[in-house]
This record gives sequence, structure tokens and C-alpha cells, in this order.
Amino acid sequence: MQTITDSNQVTFADFFAGIGGFHLAFHNLGSMCVAACEIDKYSRMTYEKNFQRLSPAIFEKNAFYEDIQKVDMKHCPNFDVLCAGFPCQPFSQAGYKQGFQDERNNRGNMFFQILKLLKSKRPKAFFLENVRHLIKHDDGKTFSTIEKKIRDLGYSFFYKVVFASDFGLPQHRPRVFIVGFDNNQINNLKFEFPEKRELNMFMSDIFGEPCNKSIGYTLRVGGRASGLNDRRNWDTYMVNGKIKVIGSVEGKRMQGFPDDFEFPVSETQAMKQLGNSVAVPAVQATAEKIIQVLTNLSDYNAA
Repeated sequence: MQTITDSNQVTFADFFAGIGGFHLAFHNLGSMCVAACEIDKYSRMTYEKNFQRLSPAIFEKNAFYEDIQKVDMKHCPNFDVLCAGFPCQPFSQAGYKQGFQDERNNRGNMFFQILKLLKSKRPKAFFLENVRHLIKHDDGKTFSTIEKKIRDLGYSFFYKVVFASDFGLPQHRPRVFIVGFDNNQINNLKFEFPEKRELNMFMSDIFGEPCNKSIGYTLRVGGRASGLNDRRNWDTYMVNGKIKVIGSVEGKRMQGFPDDFEFPVSETQAMKQLGNSVAVPAVQATAEKIIQVLTNLSDYNAA
């Protein structure tokens, strides 16, 4: 058996961390977070509130960075897995779809910060997440560029569109997951994403009362309530005969966060953060596969 450390504990860094969906998923699997980065001040408040107890070292050692463009690579701890849900707005159907040309806060260029991290820190693996439309953006040129840049650094490249509803959550939420391994450390690997699982949680379970929909609308970043009969409706349901707008309590459950996850921010901010978050069980299922590769390569068939 090939192991990462004597303790067999995989370490990870959580970049573009949001409120910590990646962190929670890897932590649930026994991995240790050694660094994190999030620029939004309200998301940082939520992140610190919930992870200071679980991962105190990143705060005590000043490894909870604010701006990824200012991270000192020499002082950033080494890690086994780079996790990053890099900004999706430049590629989203709901956004302006400007891709790498999006100059607002350099959002379109954040992918290149990931490349710098891979080149400098040489983690054994990476796990990226973005909107499904990334694959087709600019007639596929953007995604081809991403794949080429990563392969040029000596990493493998695997991707799949994953639905939250395939891993126990009652919202579709299609996202592209991208996984790769350093060819110099783990070569000729045939990585397989996890098989989807039976859905056993529905919107009635989310609300705790009968709901008019079994699978809910994909959570969005927020905005005004759309209304039950609006074709753009994403947040309004008929629950036990009454119209109800989804809130952060239900949103946490739809994204796979525990009920004791806290939001030290306004309800508006909480909903925005949940809309930007990853679906924890879907991430965790793929994270488990990555950890299996890193802790026991014999579980996989090398080409």
C-alpha cells in the first residue's frame, strides 16, 4: 500500500472556499485542511464561524488567506489535494458568459491563479468545480484551454457533469467536476467518478411538510422572490397548502450542510452564500474516490 503520510491522513487546501462545502466534504472523510482562501468578507465570516473549531490550525497559522493573488507560495503549507470552486459567473448561463475576458475583479482570470498554485506547490491531485456551461463556453474553446494548460503542467485530466440529485439531494444542480493527478507522482491512472446513488430525500423532507415538488429548483445566488407561477421561479413552493419561499434553513439541507451550520450574516447574505456553494454530498462522493487513489493505488487499474 502506498500512503501519503505515516498517519495516512490526506491534506487539502480550500481555495475560492466560499462557505466551505469542499472543506466539510473532505473533513467528513478524515482529511485535514491546511490552508484556505476566500475574498468575500461575508463568506469569510461564515467560514471562520463554522471551521475555526474543526480546523483551528489554518486560523492560528494565518493560513486563511483573503486574496489568492497575494498568497505567498513559499509560506503557504504544502498539501496533497488542491480544491477550488473557482468563479463561475464568467461562464454561467445566468451571467454575462464573458469567460476569460471577464475583467470584473479579474474573475475570468482566476483559473490562472490555480495554474500558479499547481506549478508552485505540486499537489498530488486537484479537484475543481464549475457550472456545466463551462464545457460549451466559446464553442468549447475555453474548456479546451483549461485542459491543455493543466496537462502542460504534467497533470492528468478527468471531468464529468454531476447532478446533486444523483447524490441524495433534492435539486438537480448540474456542475462539472474536474479531477487530475500529478503524473510524476501518480502516473497512468484510470480514474473513475462515483456512480450515482438513489435519491431518498425529497422537498417534503426539506420542509418537514408535504410539498408540491419532489425535487426542488436549483438554488441560485439570490435576488427577489420570483413567485409560484413565474416561469423563472426558483425559490417558491406550495407547502402543506401554503405558499412558502425557501430560506437558509431549507437551503442548508438542499446543499447538504448540517442543521447546526451557522450563518453570522443576514438572511440575504446566507441565501447568496448557499447559492454559490457546492453540494456537499456530491463533492464528498468524488473526494472519497480521490482519497482512495492517494491512500491505496492498488484499488485502481493502472493502464
